[in-house]
Amino acid sequence: MPPRAGVLSCRVIDPVNEPVQQAEFVLTDSVGRKVVGGETDPFGSVMATVPGGEYRLAVTAEGFTPYHANVTVNESGHSGLGDVSLQITPPPVLPEPGDWDIEPMHSQIGFTARHIGLARIHGRFNTFAGAVRIADRMENSAMHVIIDAASIDTNVQMRDDHLRSGDFLDVGRFPTLEFYSERFIHRGGTRWGVTGALTLHGVSRTVTLETQYLGLGNGMEGETRAACRATTELHRDDFTVSWQTMLARGIAVVGNSITIDLDIQIVKKAG
Repeated sequence: MPPRAGVLSCRVIDPVNEPVQQAEFVLTDSVGRKVVGGETDPFGSVMATVPGGEYRLAVTAEGFTPYHANVTVNESGHSGLGDVSLQITPPPVLPEPGDWDIEPMHSQIGFTARHIGLARIHGRFNTFAGAVRIADRMENSAMHVIIDAASIDTNVQMRDDHLRSGDFLDVGRFPTLEFYSERFIHRGGTRWGVTGALTLHGVSRTVTLETQYLGLGNGMEGETRAACRATTELHRDDFTVSWQTMLARGIAVVGNSITIDLDIQIVKKAG
């Protein structure tokens, strides 16, 4: 063991004493700085070697209430916390059946692309509309989203004009992107997979949005809202958006993979 170091360990279990695999743990110091973090092993175990001192331990896992505790790690010693029992969190209430609209003022469709193999470029689409029909059984729900391709915005006018051109989105020929899904798959807890057809640049491909449902709330005027986050990865070549320029050392100016991130709020239609 390194000088002035100690070992902290525990076993993370569920209410029926089964180990919780891949629970995330973070150990922070007295001023809130992260010292170490990771995931529990297949047996639910955590073990970390850190300098002796006072710490705050946080353990989180999908579907469970977070665990927090103050711990002391003694130099040249082993601080064993024993079993840390996580309690199951009731799942958030799902939206009630009916027709809902995506509320664009509190929603965002963003993307991230790699530039010259180094930096990431972030952008978004500023104009879009969509609707969700919630079924009596959530898995039978459907959604339809239409995006104005010309509303692409990376905060650089020259770059945005190029992205609208025939080299990329070709908005003159393909003015919209559309996503339609009627397959909602419950992954467990608050996680859902929303699978459907994305039409981009005149080509349709099956895409799955890995989605986290965030629950229900009320807006400023008392309207019922539901919210979620979602992400997926697209490959430009799948949609024949294949413009490519290489730097002298053979690195692509624009990467082929595009990460899509969505923050969505929906509002129930009146009536």
